[in-house]
Amino acid sequence: MTPDPSAPRTRPARAGWSLRARITALVIAVAALVALIGGLLSVQFVRTSLEDQAREQLHTSLAALADRDDLFAGDAVADLVDAGILWAVVPADGAVRGPAARYVDDAMAQALRDGDPVSDTVRVWRAPVMLEGVPVGGGGLVLATAEGQINTATRELVWRIVAALTIGVLVAVAAGAWFARRVSGPLTRTARAADRIARGERGVTLLPDGTIPELSAVTDALTALDRSLTASEGRQREFLLSISHELRTPLTAIRGYAEGLADGTFHGDSAIRAGAILQTETARLHRFVDDLLELARLEADDFTLDIHPTAPAELLLSTRDAWNATAAQHDIAIEVRFDRAAADLHIDVDARRVRQIIDGLVENALRVTPAGSTLTLELTAGAEPAIAVRDRGPGLTDVDLAHAFDRGVLAERYRGARPVGSGLGLSIGHRLAARLDLRLEAERPPSGPGTIMTIYLPRPHPASR
Repeated sequence: MTPDPSAPRTRPARAGWSLRARITALVIAVAALVALIGGLLSVQFVRTSLEDQAREQLHTSLAALADRDDLFAGDAVADLVDAGILWAVVPADGAVRGPAARYVDDAMAQALRDGDPVSDTVRVWRAPVMLEGVPVGGGGLVLATAEGQINTATRELVWRIVAALTIGVLVAVAAGAWFARRVSGPLTRTARAADRIARGERGVTLLPDGTIPELSAVTDALTALDRSLTASEGRQREFLLSISHELRTPLTAIRGYAEGLADGTFHGDSAIRAGAILQTETARLHRFVDDLLELARLEADDFTLDIHPTAPAELLLSTRDAWNATAAQHDIAIEVRFDRAAADLHIDVDARRVRQIIDGLVENALRVTPAGSTLTLELTAGAEPAIAVRDRGPGLTDVDLAHAFDRGVLAERYRGARPVGSGLGLSIGHRLAARLDLRLEAERPPSGPGTIMTIYLPRPHPASR
């Protein structure tokens, strides 16, 4: 189906990032944030581990040196400590000496002379220097890490961590780009298909995406919408064709007789007959327009109901009285049946709307009921009261019963074969019954010709039980 040029144009998409770009950017941002947080935590963990390792090494060296007797003899300590470890000797009296002497302040020296071990961290140009000291021979021995040793070791490990995190970020970016393409591709195709449907194109093919359930659900919903729109628009076209046919017939007659009257073709009795035909065709048009208006009201949101206790028996009697004259013109008798229990029945319903449904069924039944026969209106009580309208016409097939309330189906099928109306009456009755929460069903009678149209009513009003 080609797009309808009169269909409303969809608004152009606003400028901005596409879904693919947004997903990719989000993945990159998340990966970068994770890498940043992981890097900071890793650096801190590495730094702490290196410091703990350095202290452990100092403790081990101190334990090995503390028992020696020659610590205070010259620079004997220099030959005993490991490479990368600075030392300082604190004698019982005198000045502190050794490479680490510059890190030992008076308080630390006095603590060692007093017999207390010391442990401290000194920062030199933001480089941590670990100090560990133990009292020895009235003084003490202090070991320290070299300046920058911790920073150098930390820097080497940090570069390795940064390299690993960078690789992780690149992998995340690649995965994010693939995922964004995987998700946005079907969505983009679905959006394009939805736009084609909005522009009036029908029969749009949508390939399902079985890997992502949500995308598959959207695709299935759009496919169902496309089919529903195709069916709905087809019914609308058929309805418009049916309306055109129904309007054309009386309008042709009205135009012909009106032109004859205007030209002076009709005189005397022929003019009277022409006027009667014009009146009949005008009334037919009026009924048709009323049917269309009633359909419009039924589909409107402001359709109102007046629910109150109603006696269905009285509705049937008033319906018979209203249609008796019309039925008599066609030599048809209207019969009303109900028993005592049905006569006392009261239900909560909109009486005017129920009467409207009954009138539509009676009008349809009179059209097909042959002269000399009876049209029956019957009310039955029980758990589900019902009003049945039975005609003695040619009846309906199983296929007809399945489509009895579809707009214009029976009228189109039997046009020229039996008397038909506009094709809207039964559809209006069915829609009106649905708005009243009633059921309207069509069936064949157990015996004999004709059709039974049954309105199933709500449960009886408490007053009638």
